[in-house]
Amino acid sequence: MTGPSGGVLPAAPDPLPKFRFVVTLDPGDAYLPPAQAALVPLVAGAAFQEVTGLGAQLEVVAYAEGGRNDSVHQLPLRHSWNRLTLRRGLVLDPGLWSWYQAGLSGSLGGRRDGSVLLLDAAGIPAVSWAFHGGLAAKWTGPDLHAEQNAVALEALEIAHEGLTRVDPSTAATQLTRR
Repeated sequence: MTGPSGGVLPAAPDPLPKFRFVVTLDPGDAYLPPAQAALVPLVAGAAFQEVTGLGAQLEVVAYAEGGRNDSVHQLPLRHSWNRLTLRRGLVLDPGLWSWYQAGLSGSLGGRRDGSVLLLDAAGIPAVSWAFHGGLAAKWTGPDLHAEQNAVALEALEIAHEGLTRVDPSTAATQLTRR
């Protein structure tokens, strides 16, 4: 494919696969009193099968200006973040349940920061999002069926105060420290 000046355009990079990712949870002690922070484990004890909810939206209000009939102004009102949902096979380590329980026992809740790192084909972080001030807002246990031979899954919804896209080199350093 050639560009407007007749030169060859570089090939578009391949999209990243969505099946290689890592979720990290920072210690909860930055937000909690020491007695409550001790109840929250440092890192989730298992890999996650699925992460959903990476997203945000800007609420926009339509404002019709008097005397202007050809259009309506669109004004930003407030910004909000989607809840992150983590799903994994139920394990004996009660890490996610403990975080949820810690949030019930204190007025501030068990807030934690964390990140979601999307890895490239070589396993190197390519894109990373950090969430801030996350609360374990909803824990869901497994659906049990005697006639199915499936893995029992648990899910945790995290309500947070914002997402930040992190530079991949910073994300790689974060991953090697864990």
